[in-house]
Amino acid sequence: MSKRPFLALPAAGYLCSAVLILALGGCQTAGIEDVTGALGGKRENAAKADSKADATPEMDALRERYRAKPGDPAIALEYGKALRGSGQRAQAVAVLEQAVLARPGNKALLAGYGRALADNGNFQQAFDVLGRAHSPEDPDWRILSAQGAVLDQLGRNEEAQQYYAAALKIVPNEPTVLSNLGLSYMLQNNLSKAEQVLGRAYQRNQNDARVRANLALVLGLQGREAEAEILVKADLPPDQAAAKVAALKQLLAKKQQRADK
Repeated sequence: MSKRPFLALPAAGYLCSAVLILALGGCQTAGIEDVTGALGGKRENAAKADSKADATPEMDALRERYRAKPGDPAIALEYGKALRGSGQRAQAVAVLEQAVLARPGNKALLAGYGRALADNGNFQQAFDVLGRAHSPEDPDWRILSAQGAVLDQLGRNEEAQQYYAAALKIVPNEPTVLSNLGLSYMLQNNLSKAEQVLGRAYQRNQNDARVRANLALVLGLQGREAEAEILVKADLPPDQAAAKVAALKQLLAKKQQRADK
């Protein structure tokens, strides 16, 4: 995740570790367009690993298309997204950086470049680039949410929440934005507020594995282990569910140790 202390709050490092341990969010991990601050989980990660060999010919073909037409913004965007999806984050940044240099006014390229930078841990630069991709006269809720996610990565949670609020004015009760907002409250150690917001996200889309995982995390952090386990087990194979539950128990044990000190 981040290479810097996440927050000055006593529980901040613990909360960040929680996201990593449970693999419920990838301090960016998942593409920032999917969840806040890239703090959401993706159930397709295992599927990606399983299909890696099958995806190789597609990646090779896309690479050749990019080499043939490096100045084509649509191809650069597609290639950059594929590189991000395969974990080649630094290469994605390089490809999209070149594309933006060639077409500095292309907002789609700027948005893709900003997300790639965030994936790669370049959070302040990502925030600046995403700002260039956004027009106040034509607001894009996805970019607003992505900016909020980056601000959360920078520990600027109150500012992040303002961006989520702006996004929610455009798409009220959008589950992905609510999920990000809930995690932002979690990072402030405001667990009751986090649960309230994540509960709204869950009500809006109970089929989203990321939302369930984030809600489970907040419930677990409050010691409501049984409720958290139900959500964790909802859409995982038995072995993966067992691993997640074990991680959750380890997390709660660490929280108790901190409380006892």
